[in-house]
Amino acid sequence: MGSTFVGMPAFPEAARTQLANAQLRTNLAHATATIRAKRGAAVGELDTWEELRRAGAAIKDQVLRNLDTYLLQLEETLTANGVIVHWAADAAEACTIVAEIAKAHNVNEVVKVKSMVTQEIGLNEALAEDGITAWETDLAELIVQLGDDLPSHILVPAIHRNRSEIREIFVERMAAAGRPAPADLTDDPGMLAEAARLHLREKFLRATVAVSGANFAIADSGTLVVVESEGNGRMCLTLPSVLVSVVGIEKVVPSWADLDVFLQLLPRSSTGERMNPYTSTWSGVTPGDGPQEMHVVLLDNGRSRALGDEVGRQALRCIRCSACLNVCPVYERTGGHAYGSVYPGPIGAILNPLLRGVGDDEQVDSLPYASSLCGACYEVCPVLIDIPSVLVDLRAKVVDARRGGVPKAEAIAMKVAAWTLRKAGRLGAAERAAGLARRLLRHQTALPGGRAGITSLPGPGGSWTAARDLPTPPEEPFRAWWRRTSGGKKGADQL
Repeated sequence: MGSTFVGMPAFPEAARTQLANAQLRTNLAHATATIRAKRGAAVGELDTWEELRRAGAAIKDQVLRNLDTYLLQLEETLTANGVIVHWAADAAEACTIVAEIAKAHNVNEVVKVKSMVTQEIGLNEALAEDGITAWETDLAELIVQLGDDLPSHILVPAIHRNRSEIREIFVERMAAAGRPAPADLTDDPGMLAEAARLHLREKFLRATVAVSGANFAIADSGTLVVVESEGNGRMCLTLPSVLVSVVGIEKVVPSWADLDVFLQLLPRSSTGERMNPYTSTWSGVTPGDGPQEMHVVLLDNGRSRALGDEVGRQALRCIRCSACLNVCPVYERTGGHAYGSVYPGPIGAILNPLLRGVGDDEQVDSLPYASSLCGACYEVCPVLIDIPSVLVDLRAKVVDARRGGVPKAEAIAMKVAAWTLRKAGRLGAAERAAGLARRLLRHQTALPGGRAGITSLPGPGGSWTAARDLPTPPEEPFRAWWRRTSGGKKGADQL
């Protein structure tokens, strides 16, 4: 499946559908406002917040400049700790590795820690093709899985659902997946969480293979780190006898001292907390304690492509905190599904084109335009990813990749505009034509400030006015006004 959901339309079409869902917009507005407020309070406690942001960005940049060295060091330390290391160039290779490990242990199910990277590669679907069921154990991921839905947020995949909808999903779907929901289940958050806990407990206790991602991988000690809020990760990382961790190659940090910076940045930026409730670390196999067989799959899947982009490589700093989603006015109104990817919002609008490349897929190419370029994402990013600058650079790459062939209406319009503006006489003729058009167009209304405006253009222009108000051309063009008020002095056409 890659990093884009198969069959999803381009962003403008998908966004239009999502905007029509009033309940979705209500759910998103409430949830993102709550998270923004918590983050603001947590960040406001630190006088050193900007220094931490700069430190996090510097550490990540150092790793990216020397990624080959740190990855080899990580492989060496992991191997010394008894971990079997695999290298996967793409999604298909990574899924095959995980499936082969599961089949080698004759299992038909695995339990999973919440993991963006396994969703990126479509691991659940790949395992299902081999007759292996992957059970999500994060509460929000469980809601998405039981509802046969798609995640819509990095931190809270079910952010588009309210608690009444969640109760309905549990009542209707839990029994088919294991322990049914209690008969007296209400939409009280505590009861919903308890229903999920009881449902998942039997899966934790019988699973022999678990699959995780990792928030960080410490190169000098061969330690993997997962931060989470519910404890399901701790259950997956300790109870099964086999643990397989799929890790993006950009997740490396050099040392424990570097990890300290990110454990201050991540929880404040994601959940608005001073620290994560559960921070789990593991450094290989320990006889008689925890999983007795561990595998780490180091995944590329387009990351080398992104690394080669001088402007875009900063996206690989991302620590998946979701702060940019929670402040984005576009995301708040359209939700994550409109982005057609497990990585939604501003970071998804740059990460997906960087990982997959531009010029081949209309849906991917539409993502850099899914932004107003307001800059709010850059202001909150804990590792200083300049998302607006990357968006602009990617837009240029999309245009360059699509040059040639039959030009689109937009390209034709721009060529006509360039031809018109190149000569003063042509511009004057266009102004006179605009004045004539003003008298012919009837669909006008009052715009803010008392100006008249055109709300419906005929023909191809209708696509423009469908989403925008067009100010009415003035009755008298500027050049005509100049000639009238200046007594016809020469030089008017040069203005």
